[in-house]
Amino acid sequence: MFKYLISFSMFSITLFANENQIPDLTSTWVGFATLIIFIIGYYFVANEEKYHMDKAIPALFIGIFSFLLIAVYYYFNGLDIHLVHDESEKVILEIAEIFFFLFVAMTYIECLLHMHVFDALKYKLISRGYTYKKLFWLTGLIAFFLSPIADNLTTALILSTVLITIEKENKEFLVPSAINIVVAANAGGAWSPFGDITTLMAWTAGKGSFSDFIFLFPASIIGYFITAFLLSRFVPTSKPVFDSSKEEKLQMAIGAKVVIFLGFITLLSAVISHQILDFPAMWGMMFGLTLLKIYSHLLSIRYGSDHLNIFRAMSKIENNTLMFFFGILAAVGALYFVGWLTLLSSVYNPNVLGPTLSNIGVGFLSAIVDNVPVMSAVLKANPDMNTSQWMLVTLTAGIGGSLISFGSAAGVGVMGKLKGIYTFSAHMKFAWTILIGYFVSIGIWYFQFIVLNIN
Repeated sequence: MFKYLISFSMFSITLFANENQIPDLTSTWVGFATLIIFIIGYYFVANEEKYHMDKAIPALFIGIFSFLLIAVYYYFNGLDIHLVHDESEKVILEIAEIFFFLFVAMTYIECLLHMHVFDALKYKLISRGYTYKKLFWLTGLIAFFLSPIADNLTTALILSTVLITIEKENKEFLVPSAINIVVAANAGGAWSPFGDITTLMAWTAGKGSFSDFIFLFPASIIGYFITAFLLSRFVPTSKPVFDSSKEEKLQMAIGAKVVIFLGFITLLSAVISHQILDFPAMWGMMFGLTLLKIYSHLLSIRYGSDHLNIFRAMSKIENNTLMFFFGILAAVGALYFVGWLTLLSSVYNPNVLGPTLSNIGVGFLSAIVDNVPVMSAVLKANPDMNTSQWMLVTLTAGIGGSLISFGSAAGVGVMGKLKGIYTFSAHMKFAWTILIGYFVSIGIWYFQFIVLNIN
């Protein structure tokens, strides 16, 4: 996939300064250095299992070091260093919004784990005698229809937690099921204006109405079903081991249902905060965290401080996942600042690739770079496209992230939950099933928006 990034990047050398008068540095030593550092760093991210190096380490290095290199270049070449300062502050703000959003979502999940919500769900699933294949389809469908409401990352985290409570060792079940959840969560989020950060960005930028996104439902679900069907062929038909005499029937702790309800209130607050009040979505999430803390205090008065300890739940959060996001978003911010991501405005030219091929390519690029910064770059470039093309790039950026395990927030979250099981190499063995579903989704889009002229 890296060859796409390198070949596409050559187009950006012809671009000039943007509206903020930030010079194009793609043809300078610092421009090539940031690109090379990014590629090398991502090599180590992709080979986390091979080198036994946490993916957060190379991600943080390329993100922090790239900006330092740019600052040094500006300083010694007499450029306006304040431009680097202002850009770094923008990147920090973007990271903070995502960071705290994920932080609250992960806190809720850890609380639900502590209150045995997923243990109770696991008992209900396996006690009914479902086979691995039925569990595969059940978790996938839940992910697809929960994602448009809860967002793809939160959905993937919840369902991957269910997976690991059902089965902890059987990779023949866990790997295809983990991929299934990632694909379902990303596909489900692609047809909802607030099901994914990328769709949310496009919606708030006025690139499509609410109904325009809903029209992506056929492309999303049919493409997902194709991938899920192919993946299901590799899932065993046996049943999880279940011995009612040995398997403890855990009940949800007192107050668990209220925590679930508060979780929905938190997500609703995030949507209202962003869509109506024009606040960052994380503001609504932090409000939900406040409600959770208040409720935990009330529970502690009656049942003791260990019944629901929020800070203990926070201590169990996968901090390496958060650090990975920090590093990789900083790295992408550096690539954008020197001018590499502005290539998107040139490839959309009809004399180069044109909108359709460029938007299909965005899906592959989002799998490498991450769909959020790629979509941000497309919106900043603001190529001249009609609604149907904006829906296509929303679709491809959303589902294209599933092509590589770390190409989407959902994939990164599941990698954190299923360490040593759901890895880059494990994902790539089944990537062909996702690629087929990806092109099926594009075919459905073409039939709807081009053949039937829905735009």
